[in-house]
Amino acid sequence: MKKKTTPTIKYYESVTQDFVESSNQDYKLPKDFKWIHTNPLYRFTSMIFYRFASLLVDITFPIVYGMKTQNKKVMKQVKGGYFIYGNHTQPVADVFAPTYVQRRKRVYVVAGRANLGIPVLGKLLPSLGAITIPEDMERLPKFMDAVSFRIKQGKAVAIYPEAHVWPYATIIRPFPDTSFRFPVKENVPVFALTTTYRKRRFRKKPGITVYVDGPFYPDESLRRKERQTTLRDQVMAAMKKRAEQNSYTFIDYQPKVN
Repeated sequence: MKKKTTPTIKYYESVTQDFVESSNQDYKLPKDFKWIHTNPLYRFTSMIFYRFASLLVDITFPIVYGMKTQNKKVMKQVKGGYFIYGNHTQPVADVFAPTYVQRRKRVYVVAGRANLGIPVLGKLLPSLGAITIPEDMERLPKFMDAVSFRIKQGKAVAIYPEAHVWPYATIIRPFPDTSFRFPVKENVPVFALTTTYRKRRFRKKPGITVYVDGPFYPDESLRRKERQTTLRDQVMAAMKKRAEQNSYTFIDYQPKVN
């Protein structure tokens, strides 16, 4: 008889608790850090790195993660730039999952600066499309300008509003509407990208199925703040609905009872 797998239980005190930390969690961006590069050589090598990484992702993700996608055809409805919002359940795969799902245009991913402290890969992330959040308010406008620049280019920008990685989580954590100021400011649509988990044959770790929903558009009849909140509510509702498709719990997150 096949042995039944019992999920690992992890207790949390807050939905913003960190369960994954990089080897250089307090990494600080260099003073001369650039979000937008105009150097032709840098831009050319960045394109090469991205195409190579995309090809590698296409080959490896179905094998390593058993990744499947559902409903990604809805993205064809939008020709220009847009935002993708996902639940944050994989420290590495989440960086490239939007690229795996969206092959028609280049995807940039909003990332915490700690990711740049990861040995080897961290240094390549900006070239691969990471738009890094600065640690200081002084450089925040440059970060926001970079997000706006990519959208105006007609690209896709991915954001993980839960902010903290909870590996293999099957629940959707509540998240603020703060990051939804971007699509409201640019007046562009958003998509929800929900990662779910299923049992795999001959593998202990589950396979991933990613669902895409949308597009959701900012409601111009509402005030700016209300537009943000409405978009957040639509994305969260879509994620929670898709989360019902989780058929396997590898790690069970439970609130800590004092």
